[in-house]
Amino acid sequence: MRRITRIATAGIASAALALSVTACGSDSSSGSSSSDDNGGKAAIAYDIGGRGDQSFNDAAYAGLVKAEKELDVKGTEAEPSEGEGDPDKVQRLTSLARADNNPVIGVGFAYAPAVAEVAPKFKDTTFGIVDDTSKTGPNIANLVFNEEQGSYLAGVAAAKVTKSNTVGFIGGVETPLIKKFEAGFVQGVKDTNKNVNVKVQYLTQPPDFGGFSKPDLGKAAAQGQLDAGADVIYAAAGLAGAGAIEATAKAGKWAIGVDSDQYNQKGLAAYKERILTSVTKNVSGAVFNLIKSVQDGKPQQGEIRYGLEDDGVALAKSNPAFTSMTDVIAAVDKAKADIIAGTIQVKTAP
Repeated sequence: MRRITRIATAGIASAALALSVTACGSDSSSGSSSSDDNGGKAAIAYDIGGRGDQSFNDAAYAGLVKAEKELDVKGTEAEPSEGEGDPDKVQRLTSLARADNNPVIGVGFAYAPAVAEVAPKFKDTTFGIVDDTSKTGPNIANLVFNEEQGSYLAGVAAAKVTKSNTVGFIGGVETPLIKKFEAGFVQGVKDTNKNVNVKVQYLTQPPDFGGFSKPDLGKAAAQGQLDAGADVIYAAAGLAGAGAIEATAKAGKWAIGVDSDQYNQKGLAAYKERILTSVTKNVSGAVFNLIKSVQDGKPQQGEIRYGLEDDGVALAKSNPAFTSMTDVIAAVDKAKADIIAGTIQVKTAP
């Protein structure tokens, strides 16, 4: 797999800089990528935090890896730069399309303006946007999820598990997407036990998207909520969420992960026993399905939505401590069934 990296962090050591000529945007490859491969080529451009966030971006990467193994696709990954703007994303997507990658997938709503600009110039290439429906076109696939549904189930679990009657929600950046996580979680808590207090905090406000990439911010926010009595904390904050999990686990309280099943993430192994569950989004499946559709000659386009009914969102049950809580599991399963049946309508905004 070919990986394009961009290093834009201030204060980088000169020795490290000398080892990486990618500081000016040159390509760095961890594998070969030939246009002659039978399975074709596909690319993903990562969101803030990049691969290794143990969450959103890593889920997309898993989908690309699956496509490489099962579809004989040669994958290319492209990393974001710190503090970059739309022109940087336009350049990245353009380069990936010119290299005959098809599809080219922007991982995250921040890629929407860039996809809208680049897609019309490459009409034979399918472009995917994860988590956005604002930009559409004949060769654009909008891969979106009912995050509020999975978050509702997390709220049910949190309300059943808390002993202090105080739980916390940490959002990386206050955007409409992350407000969906908040809305579902708070509703799930309150529908289960109206007496439980939900503390809500966002790490940054747009246009500052550092709340998705800085673990220290998540750690500090979680510590503040712990100090205020929270004993269950749900963070929807990308890489910053890892800091929240660390602080919560070290305090011996329950953390709820997001996007990937964070109980099984190697980078969080030291804290896994305190990761009660995770609200998962099948980003890996969405990425794989889009790549497969292109390979099959029937590329997806328009809104492709994933929800509870097709396990596009779910509540992970990897932690044995969680599955042993039979009353909690029963409440979660009932809520899931009610949402699918339409008995429970989950809000998409607080």
